[in-house]
Amino acid sequence: MTEVTRERVWDNTATYEAYMGRWSRPMGEAVLTWLAPPPKLRWLDVGCGTGALTQAILDEAEPSEIVAIDPSADFVTTAMGQIADPRVRFKVGDAQALPVAEGAYDVVVAGLVLHFVPDPLAAVLEMARAACGGGALVAYIWNSTGERQFTRYLWEAAIGLDSTAAAQDPGRHTPLGHPEPLAALFAKAELRKVTVQEVVVPIVFRDFDDYWLPLLMNGSSPAQRYVMSQGEDARAALRGQLHATLPIADDGSISMLGRVWAVRGTK
Repeated sequence: MTEVTRERVWDNTATYEAYMGRWSRPMGEAVLTWLAPPPKLRWLDVGCGTGALTQAILDEAEPSEIVAIDPSADFVTTAMGQIADPRVRFKVGDAQALPVAEGAYDVVVAGLVLHFVPDPLAAVLEMARAACGGGALVAYIWNSTGERQFTRYLWEAAIGLDSTAAAQDPGRHTPLGHPEPLAALFAKAELRKVTVQEVVVPIVFRDFDDYWLPLLMNGSSPAQRYVMSQGEDARAALRGQLHATLPIADDGSISMLGRVWAVRGTK
């Protein structure tokens, strides 16, 4: 297995679910609606995390089987505990060296994954190796610069108070979070019929605490790492800035959007 650096392997499933994981399921469902796959296909879920997309495939796509792979043993254990379906097998593995047979899957999907892989092209080539002839490869990445994107508010507030925060802002250091690089990546893997589509889902927080408190958990996401790296006074200033700038409704709820760029190609 190709070595995976520790910073690229997420753990602590509770903190992940509180901040980001809860939005993975609705986004996965929206991408599946865009794909509109026929039933009874063989799926490979690359970077399955805690199983949000795996469960969405089970519920929405009527698969014949799913192999779900993630480099985090913690995430795989959590996913196995949440999903008990004979059509699903979970494995610990690296996207750059997938522990699967060649040409075994009708659909190979990587949801919210490729921007965390050290060599995205190596991962896409591995995905292509795993796909059967005529099979579909699919990936989607957060559109971090999209209007009302829920993570954008945090980084704009942080950078306004601390210029060094820009070095940790994924939106400034994730070139794949744009349609042209995603399409080019799939083209380099010699995939056919490459198309890119923005997929958008509503993201609603009950109140400010529902938005803020998960950021105070010692989680693996860049946002959580940044917030918890700050001193008490800096965190208080960031909290105040967010409270002033987030679109808080009269009932206290906060309605924003989750945006991804989704790409698909045919082997």
